Amino acid sequence: MESSVATSPKTQSDGRGPGMGPTVDSRLKTLAATMKRHQYQPDALIEVLHTAQELYGYLDPELLVYIAQGLRLPPSRVYGVATFYHFFSLKPKGRHTCAICMGTACYVKGAATLVKTVEDYAKVRSGETRADGRMSLIQARCIGACGIAPAVVLDGTVVGRQTPDSIVDHLKGWLENGSDRAA
Repeated sequence: MESSVATSPKTQSDGRGPGMGPTVDSRLKTLAATMKRHQYQPDALIEVLHTAQELYGYLDPELLVYIAQGLRLPPSRVYGVATFYHFFSLKPKGRHTCAICMGTACYVKGAATLVKTVEDYAKVRSGETRADGRMSLIQARCIGACGIAPAVVLDGTVVGRQTPDSIVDHLKGWLENGSDRAA
């Protein structure tokens, strides 16, 4: 298994995600060590995917194939797991992430309106990243914050009882002021 590292994905020139070639960077070595620590067992898939996501920022298709080979799994299984959980991203994310919960409680209390508001205000479609890379908008199946519905996760911080006006206020700091914090 270790010999496969030499021909595995490498960092692209932009520093994000893997590319093909013989160069090995430290992130790939860390990922290989994670698989080795778990003795290349297929049941370590989610932990390996988490490690890959932390290292690269997203899960490139070539990286998924590398993981599938390392864990001796069909690529379709790795892809299926990576697309099932909202935490995993197959595309580069923006500097900031806005995740709107679409669980039943949040949906009933207006989550769809929040998605439309963010799409219109930030000029980004759900599941995508703005062209300038400042923000990604995603929808989560449920974040488990039903008591404060509708809930939104802004850069990892859960914010509850959101309205169209309050979500726009949060996003202004990211998009208008260039701030790293929501307004």
